[in-house]
Amino acid sequence: MALAQEVTMALTVVSIFLLLLSVLRIVLLERRSGALSYLAAPFFAIAVLELFDLFALNNLWPEIEWKRCALFVEALLPSLWLLVSVTYARELPERGLPLRNRLLVGASTLLVLVPAFLPIASFFYAPDFPVEPVLFLANGGYYFYVAVLVLLVTALINFESTLVNASSEALWRVKLDIVALGSMLAVLAFYYSNALLYRSLNMELAPLRSLLFIIASLMMLYTRSHWRGGARVKISQAVLLKSVVLAVISIYLIMLGALGEGMKYFGPVFPRVLTLSLGFIAGILLLLLLLSDRAKRELKVLLHKHFYQSKYDYRAQWLGLTERLSTFEDGDDLVKRVLLAYCEIFGVHGAALYQHQQGCGWYCVASTLELEPLRETISDDNPILTSLRERKWVFCSSDPNRELTQSEWLFLERYGISFVVPLFEGDALSGFIVLGAQVVPDEQYRYEDFDLMKTIARQVSVAMQHQRLSDQLTQSKAMQAVGSLATFVVHDLKNLAATISLVLENAREHIDNPEFQQDMLNSLGNTTKKMHHLIGRLRNLGESELLQRRPIDLLALTKNCAGLVPGRTIAVQGSQQVVLGDREELQKVLLNLFLNAVEASSPDAPIAVEVGCNGTPFVKVTDRGCGMSPRFIRNDLFVPFRSSKRTGLGIGLYQSRQIVTAHGGSIDVSSVEGEGTVFTVHLPVAAEEPSGGVIEAA
Repeated sequence: MALAQEVTMALTVVSIFLLLLSVLRIVLLERRSGALSYLAAPFFAIAVLELFDLFALNNLWPEIEWKRCALFVEALLPSLWLLVSVTYARELPERGLPLRNRLLVGASTLLVLVPAFLPIASFFYAPDFPVEPVLFLANGGYYFYVAVLVLLVTALINFESTLVNASSEALWRVKLDIVALGSMLAVLAFYYSNALLYRSLNMELAPLRSLLFIIASLMMLYTRSHWRGGARVKISQAVLLKSVVLAVISIYLIMLGALGEGMKYFGPVFPRVLTLSLGFIAGILLLLLLLSDRAKRELKVLLHKHFYQSKYDYRAQWLGLTERLSTFEDGDDLVKRVLLAYCEIFGVHGAALYQHQQGCGWYCVASTLELEPLRETISDDNPILTSLRERKWVFCSSDPNRELTQSEWLFLERYGISFVVPLFEGDALSGFIVLGAQVVPDEQYRYEDFDLMKTIARQVSVAMQHQRLSDQLTQSKAMQAVGSLATFVVHDLKNLAATISLVLENAREHIDNPEFQQDMLNSLGNTTKKMHHLIGRLRNLGESELLQRRPIDLLALTKNCAGLVPGRTIAVQGSQQVVLGDREELQKVLLNLFLNAVEASSPDAPIAVEVGCNGTPFVKVTDRGCGMSPRFIRNDLFVPFRSSKRTGLGIGLYQSRQIVTAHGGSIDVSSVEGEGTVFTVHLPVAAEEPSGGVIEAA
């Protein structure tokens, strides 16, 4: 009995030390990386729980009071484990935890109120404690531990969900952590379920709990220190692999059953705590074995040798590669997916992509995955690249390769490079993929592996070319958009320049006329204002521009615009109509229509403009010019950058229709070749003039 107490105390002390060391290591690592997690909290709480139980079992002040202190820690454990299980290795939304998880964690914290308000007798009674380390549960204690057990199992399910949904790259990083956390939760679940089953808290199981905490702490410390075909029935390799896994798990369960029978028939020969410890340790080892990349790779090789003619399930590989190459977000994501595919398919630790630099005689690293950062650039005349060009085959570092110099061998050995896969665009070597050390060092790679490497490389090269061409097309469209914008600006400037030119021509004859001087100043002022407005639009490029709508006298605005057309008299007639619109923008529309009518007509041909209302206010511009064909009206008239005039930019009518549409109006056109054209602009009426408002006329 004394020896058992000493072993129990030693295990408890070691577990407390390692748990606190894990807390310190986690906190230091989080401070260094700037990341925030709740992983240290349950470790610290369990260390405190172990300390209280140690004091209670060793006749320290009074024993039952230590168990009362332990109740508060046990009440706090579910909320801490739930918080870690819903945050660890998960991508959280910007607003934080989902409402369901927040409610679950918040409700679990209320469990702390139970030991605060209920007396110790409501939880358990212990007539011979700690001589007989058994606490018999009262009704309050029974339901308390039911709640604790349910919440701990919920946290365990959350960890299992994280493990199942983790990507291959993420699984490589977190599997040891989740195994350690899951082991701690599993032994706690066993401890409390055993208490519910026998309605008593058996403290003899404390060494089992401490042992599992020691193993889990060592795993956490380790991860923190290394942060880092025919008419045949063919069984899928994936299905066979899962069958082997199920067989291994079945053997483990049979072993547990045999241990249980041994405990039943042989009694003291099978000590209970030792047997349960062996069962949990075997479970941890089995889980680590099933998650081991090397074990899975060796199992695949074994199945290939004894059950299949082909090493790879090409259908599954092709579908997987197609999915990877069709769902990437950008060029960097494409490369990462390619490198990850090579690592998973061929069983290597890490990969990197080298690409040729245009205009330079060397290759440099474009992306790496789980491989020590490569700083070297590879020159065109490197013997490895010469071999890739000449043989058009995969370079294998295990081959003799007598042509390599010492520096090339040092490069291969420094980064553990096992294969170099060429990427060709036509006959040119556009890049290559280097693969890291083999997961199974003694695995033999043959022509089947190299053929698949080359096949994937061809598809990857095509995908990368498409991505590069797509980027170039995007840049080309951006430049085209800039050119289109410049064309619109030039068109507006051309109209403003025409106005200034007209003023200058008339100034030679009428500069001494005071009325002309006033009109000239007004015209120049308006033109300057429009130029500033145009500059403001360019500054706010990319922002939506709102129309400055005001009630406008359409007849007065039309007459004003007609007077701005140089060298022609345009007759305007009709009735006063008030519309709601942006005066500057509508003036652009009218000037475009008037200038087009002038350019399409002979100097002596009349141009008539009518302002009226036919359900909605309208402006009708009629000329007796050359007219347009129905095909031109249908296919080219309102299409930007298409014009029938030799010096036209082809955007005037396109811009006019955009402005009118923005006002909620429309433009109609009718034309006959050789007879003339009629444009009719319909605009919305100003439904109600504001009291005291001013109607803009000119």
